[in-house]
Amino acid sequence: MNSKKIAIAAVGIAGLLTGTVSAGMAVADPSGTPTYRQLSGVGSDTTQGVMNGLANVITIGGQKVIGSYDAVGSANITTKDPATTPGCTIARPNGSGAGRTALSNSLAANNGCLDFSRSSSLNLAAATPGLTYVPFAVDAVSYAITPTSQIPRKLALTDLKAIYHCDPNYVGTGPNYDVTVYLPQAGSGTRSFWESTMGITDADVVAGVYPCIKDTKNGSPVEEHDGRVLDDKSIAPFSIAQYDAQSSQTIADVRGRAILGTIDDVAPNTLNSSFGVKRDVYNVIPTSKIGTAPWSTVFVGSNSLVCQQANVINTYGFATNANCGDTSKQTP
Repeated sequence: MNSKKIAIAAVGIAGLLTGTVSAGMAVADPSGTPTYRQLSGVGSDTTQGVMNGLANVITIGGQKVIGSYDAVGSANITTKDPATTPGCTIARPNGSGAGRTALSNSLAANNGCLDFSRSSSLNLAAATPGLTYVPFAVDAVSYAITPTSQIPRKLALTDLKAIYHCDPNYVGTGPNYDVTVYLPQAGSGTRSFWESTMGITDADVVAGVYPCIKDTKNGSPVEEHDGRVLDDKSIAPFSIAQYDAQSSQTIADVRGRAILGTIDDVAPNTLNSSFGVKRDVYNVIPTSKIGTAPWSTVFVGSNSLVCQQANVINTYGFATNANCGDTSKQTP
């Protein structure tokens, strides 16, 4: 690494919480009754915790209506009661892209298995049937390193982009780079958002244009927001909301030794509202269902049941979204 551009950072920090799970944290996949819900959704790892939390408090007529299935877990999930809607045991989709694909496939088949998907990135590519991305919260993304990393805790965005462009002044040269530059697994909304922020394309990453970038470790995909992948010579994007929720034990703590870096002299603040690298997060619903309950009741408009739950949204580390419930972002 070029010492003129990036100084070595080697100061430790104390008090990191690791590996402890609070008894009160959100439970993976739908919990409680009814087992199968009116609105079944899959997708983003980033928003699975907050959607699980919302699923546990939002009711219509005293009944829970949101069934949110985690990005990782058992190989398959069953989203509807086999007695009334057979054929709804599917492979568990991992990430925003996989969730969108699963929703589109279900809608195209008209099988009733999925009703929405979670997405931490916006993708308005053509879809049939059409989809609407409904924002409900704001997240921000910083870079994660270890406390004893050779990578500084403070970087300019331009330096961060140079790292993700595999600039030899920052990462060394192959085949054994001084820095391992991680991206999450294919289909991740955080991957897509981070690539866009860094000014690189997924096609170029896959083609090996940036050979310092890896999305696997020891043969396994790098799961987003899991700091256990990091060592003192690696870097990865990390949702600030996820980091905060893991730190507070609201969701499972898989940060390992990860700490978040400061970008352009702005610290990764709680609720993220002033951080420079931020994004809306969405629930994706069929455009045809915007005016139809329970989609309209739960997701649509600033007075929707989701948008009324600001306290839950904040508890999971996200900032509230001024455009919560907006339906203007639709696929062609």
